[in-house]
Amino acid sequence: MHVELIDTMGSDLTVVNAARVSFDKHVDSWTDTEEALIYYLARHNHWTPFGHPQLQFRIAAPIFVARQLVKHQVGLVWNEVSRRYVQSQPEFFIPEPDEWRGRPRNAKQGSEGYVSVQQPLHAEVLKAHKAAETAYTHLLEAGVAPEQARLVLPLSLYTEWYWTGSLMAFARVCALRLAADAQRETQVIAEKLAALCEEKFPVSWKYLMRKEA
Repeated sequence: MHVELIDTMGSDLTVVNAARVSFDKHVDSWTDTEEALIYYLARHNHWTPFGHPQLQFRIAAPIFVARQLVKHQVGLVWNEVSRRYVQSQPEFFIPEPDEWRGRPRNAKQGSEGYVSVQQPLHAEVLKAHKAAETAYTHLLEAGVAPEQARLVLPLSLYTEWYWTGSLMAFARVCALRLAADAQRETQVIAEKLAALCEEKFPVSWKYLMRKEA
């Protein structure tokens, strides 16, 4: 799975000035006072100043992960590869034999620990994916429209999308998807998003994610 930062707008100073405009104030340089203001804004959930900086990502992940993340809508825009138009060779996300998680004992969703998937079963998984890819290719070769041929492809199929939104919106995504009970595959994407957000907006991110020293 891959997360690439395409573009950003603004900086930690953007947050500061979005807040200070209420008093018709503006600053051009960074001081300890500005960090104190960002701390206060995040601490007291004054979120609108964090809505002004923007980030744009290009992400590659399997469909079952994308469908979890696309549920986040507020402050975000999503444009995705469409297999109505694209006929490239499918790529699949397949866990290694020791990466399959166990069914939870006391919950209706999620996972618990790991289970051992023996080589014959792992080979069966690989065979199922190969069969889906072959059927997809044969349907296209028979003249079936890509928008219909894609129906044989599994949820493990990789997709790609542009995801653009505010710093605050991505902070909400990461706060939820980095939680201990979040699906591991979505945690992986959130970890990559968080690292890039922190790199570009270090002070804001520190306090939005409650990483006070």
